[in-house]
Amino acid sequence: MGLEIIFSITNLRSLLTSVLLALALTVNILPVLAQESEVEKKTKPETEKAAKEENTKKWGDEKKHGGKHGSRLTDEYIPLQLEGFPERPRPILEIGQNFLGTGTLAQGIKLPTGAVWQPYFMLFGTLRSGLQSFNDGEDQFSEWANRFDLFGNLYLTFTERILVGFRPLDKDGRFTGALLQGPAGIDKDFREEFNLELTSLFFEGDFGEIFPNLDKEDGHGFDYGFSVGRQPISFQEGMLINDNIDAIGLTKTNWKFPSSAVNFRWTTLYGWNELNRRNLPDDNGWLLGLLTETDFRPSTVAVDIIYVNGNDFTGNGIYAGVSAVQRMGKYNTSFRVLSSFPLGDETAHNSQGTLLFSEISWTPHGTHNLVYINGFLGIKNFRSASRGPATGGPLGRTGILFASSGLGQFGGGTTLRNTADEVVGGALGYQMFFAHTRQQLILELGGRYADNSFDQRAIAGGARYQMALGRRFVIVLDGAALYEFEPANDVRFGGRFELLLRL
Repeated sequence: MGLEIIFSITNLRSLLTSVLLALALTVNILPVLAQESEVEKKTKPETEKAAKEENTKKWGDEKKHGGKHGSRLTDEYIPLQLEGFPERPRPILEIGQNFLGTGTLAQGIKLPTGAVWQPYFMLFGTLRSGLQSFNDGEDQFSEWANRFDLFGNLYLTFTERILVGFRPLDKDGRFTGALLQGPAGIDKDFREEFNLELTSLFFEGDFGEIFPNLDKEDGHGFDYGFSVGRQPISFQEGMLINDNIDAIGLTKTNWKFPSSAVNFRWTTLYGWNELNRRNLPDDNGWLLGLLTETDFRPSTVAVDIIYVNGNDFTGNGIYAGVSAVQRMGKYNTSFRVLSSFPLGDETAHNSQGTLLFSEISWTPHGTHNLVYINGFLGIKNFRSASRGPATGGPLGRTGILFASSGLGQFGGGTTLRNTADEVVGGALGYQMFFAHTRQQLILELGGRYADNSFDQRAIAGGARYQMALGRRFVIVLDGAALYEFEPANDVRFGGRFELLLRL
């Protein structure tokens, strides 16, 4: 979330700069356009003398501007106009030019390849601390959990960077904190999961930007993006794969294939370490994938396929997904079909199944709010190619009642399960914004009905309230109640409080 805020502020500044530039151009160009329009209304000069006088007048106007046309940009330095906008966010540490700063850019370092690098380093992160409590129908559980996502970003250019990431307060789904209340026999002492293990360490760049001398006219299409190292991998909105793995990827965009497409992107991916199957480590597992996305005028279509080679316990398999995202009138829609195919014997981590998933949302007339209806159908037992320990199951995108909080060992006590084994269900939600979007309220109803009576059959209702405090803090309040028909046949309820700090 810290990256999203920083990128959002970056986009805001880029938008502001573009608007100011457009206004400056408009102010200079409008008089010229008005003059030209007036001239067009008149008849041509009746004599060559009149035409010569007109040309002389225009030439004299241009000489006043150093021989340039009157619409040229001024050489006078004009400070960035930021009145009414918040100050730029200051990360934990900056070395080199300031992120979103102002002033003269450094000359940079010119490489023999022709690239110019302007390195600077930025350290930033997101600290989360949460209290959560729920009743599972028999016992009351209360927990305090903490998580810290810390990133160091070494920008070489805006297309080349090295990113390193740590999560020093949690590991493999266990979080630093304490179980405050629970059944007898469960340890209630403070738990520490302090560690310095790398969650991310990768380099990404663009071949054409690193070696511009190979194609000075930019006519051979050398713009291949690539990344290598431990990095977050997510496709089909995290349903097909959602994990941090050691991988290398090569991406090509701006293709015109097929001819009816506006744009075509393909990515080849090879991952050799840190895979997780059903949120558990797959030692010695590796994967190979081909992932494509095609922009047609009415829709964006993604076709992805991944082969995973696991160990004897997890098994080998092929995982595929097809999706279409489009706008139909006033409705935003997406439709997905995902399947898993084991090669050899099925295992609990590698089984055959298909997941059908759809999303429909719209903005009620006269508001900035959002209504959404999401539904799913799981046929047999669909599995994702790889899922991180804290990501939950593939149905987490359905809504707040299904999503994993990513914080705490017992975070899912009152929520609906997000596994996709022989199940049908969905969610209906309404999202409201207040105080110029600094406050948000989501109300949601959801349910799932599993084909097997030992799996969850339940309905639930929940709410989430988020409020920004100052420029860096966010308060999150969640509450939910669930009635489970099977297997427990009881009522569960609970809530959670989270304080989030963006650094």
